Amino acid sequence: MEFVQDSIPMVSVAAAAAALYARASSSVLRLGFPRLVALLPLFPFLVAAPLAFTSSAIIRATVAFFLAWLCAFKLALLAAGRGPLDPALPVLTFLFTALLPVKLRQRRGGAGAGAAASTKASKPDLSLVSCAVKAAVIAVILRLYQFNSRLHLYVRLAMYGVHIYCFLDLFFPCIALAVGALGMETEPQFDRPYLASSLRDFWGRRWNLMVSAILRPSVYDPVRARAGNPAGVLATFLVSGLMHEGMVYYLSLRRPNGGMTAFFLLHGVCCVAEGWCARRWTARGLPSPPQAVATLLVVLFVAATSFWLFFPPLCKDGVEEKLLEEWAAVAAFFLDAGKKITWYGQRGN
Repeated sequence: MEFVQDSIPMVSVAAAAAALYARASSSVLRLGFPRLVALLPLFPFLVAAPLAFTSSAIIRATVAFFLAWLCAFKLALLAAGRGPLDPALPVLTFLFTALLPVKLRQRRGGAGAGAAASTKASKPDLSLVSCAVKAAVIAVILRLYQFNSRLHLYVRLAMYGVHIYCFLDLFFPCIALAVGALGMETEPQFDRPYLASSLRDFWGRRWNLMVSAILRPSVYDPVRARAGNPAGVLATFLVSGLMHEGMVYYLSLRRPNGGMTAFFLLHGVCCVAEGWCARRWTARGLPSPPQAVATLLVVLFVAATSFWLFFPPLCKDGVEEKLLEEWAAVAAFFLDAGKKITWYGQRGN
């Protein structure tokens, strides 16, 4: 992992310099074509930077998600004067917003803010419990990976799905904690997706909300304005699928097979059909299905289509084995760190 350790500061400094250039050039150029021309040289860098991490597929894909996907879209929106970036933002705020998968918001003063702070003050314990539970779940899953060859395929895929959710929903709060030193708050990235009552609820209001916040102004709104809501939904899912194909490439360094695009297009078509059916259902005055039933159907559909289309690209060409090896190394690192902390603690007593 020495190359990874060397690459992290190198890529971080280069990415920060690129973001600072984007802020400086955008502050002196007008919206539209002039600003876009100035920002264009940054896009090849954002695409190529994750490839510096040749020894770790997980880090390579994570950096690709940060830079090649989210940061690239944020800069494209910056050229149009939309999205979360604004050259008027303070330097650190601009850097964090550009380079991390977060949406920052200023803490506001006043009486109303006091009430909000009071409300938020009652939530940390719940957040800590939630993070502890997710960390425990990940620890159990990492342990079960040792018996992966004996597990049924669907059991393994279900474990991967739970692992992805718990890892992301644990990772983003850690980033939020880091940027809290800026006097900023981050908007939540997940909202209990396992309680979604529809596919539209799952994708639009509960799962990976940073991606939704980027795709909405960059893809959905422009397409919907010209071709209507169904076209906007399908275009958004198509772009999401293509970007996920890119993530598969960064994980495997092999040409993707289109499975991710098929997965997201299928869900886009189903979201359009679901909206059409919901409108007809409401127009006829029919009662909505019980929440528990709707949630169960959503979970089953997402799981079934994931097993069919989403996970197969991640389980071929040695990608699965590589990821399991890396996660085993992560588990060994934390286990060794825990033993050392325990040993020092006992020695200190």
